[in-house]
Amino acid sequence: MMSTEVQVLTLTDIRPAKGAVKKKNRVGRGMASGSGKTANRGNNGEGQRAGRSSKRGFEGGQMPLYRRIPKFRTFPQPNQRVWLELNVGDIEKYLTKGQKALTYRDLKAAGVWPTDCDGIRLLGNGAVTKAVTVQVHYASPGAAEKLTAAGGKLDLVAGPVLPLLA
Repeated sequence: MMSTEVQVLTLTDIRPAKGAVKKKNRVGRGMASGSGKTANRGNNGEGQRAGRSSKRGFEGGQMPLYRRIPKFRTFPQPNQRVWLELNVGDIEKYLTKGQKALTYRDLKAAGVWPTDCDGIRLLGNGAVTKAVTVQVHYASPGAAEKLTAAGGKLDLVAGPVLPLLA
């Protein structure tokens, strides 16, 4: 019968794979080493001197990228509202003959309503001659005064516009 010997592996027998360990390059040890004279640091200047460590983003004296690009001064508001600004003088443009009220649906039918709009703000530029009821989210004091002086009425809406458009 043949005897089989089991070889026991110990920590002293463990070696790295062949070619895995490379000899350290000793710089500045004479011309014959291939890394003599300047010790692989180039010829003159900042990088050859002792104690030089490059900062993050340093580009050799050139204006660094983080200083060349424009900066954001503020962050955009995540839920900023978009308003359709309508002047008192423009109200009569969107009314059909004999119409007494201007609503969100009328402005959508006229093609004035932007898709991302959250409501209407009525401003006081111009003049109104007809007595009209206007449906808006906000009206400036001057616009409200002009509308009531012409015999019109303001219908202030609170809340989202989507139910009014449906």
